[in-house]
Amino acid sequence: MRERDDEARLDAAEIGAELGERATLVQFSSAFCQPCRATRRVLTDVAGMVDGVAHVEIDAEDRLELVRRLEVRSTPTVLVLDGHGAIVRRAVGQPRKVDVIAALGEAVRD
Repeated sequence: MRERDDEARLDAAEIGAELGERATLVQFSSAFCQPCRATRRVLTDVAGMVDGVAHVEIDAEDRLELVRRLEVRSTPTVLVLDGHGAIVRRAVGQPRKVDVIAALGEAVRD
């Protein structure tokens, strides 16, 4: 997962759902993306393990303006937001649960 992007910040209106109190896992997916399904399971599991963490899945084809602004080039792409919506980490491809947990650790401590 890539490092923090201090300039990028998302809010509830942009992602179409409320931010998690402590962190939000934002997943960009597409309809026929097999790794997106596995990523959904991993992120749902992790969000269920940690209080105050939300998982939001966004269909990349439905949100092209946001995809372009955030330079999402493939699916799945996962953004880890802190409680204020700042992008703490970014990963492309199916993440491992341990990596998501580690990225969340960074997001919730700030």
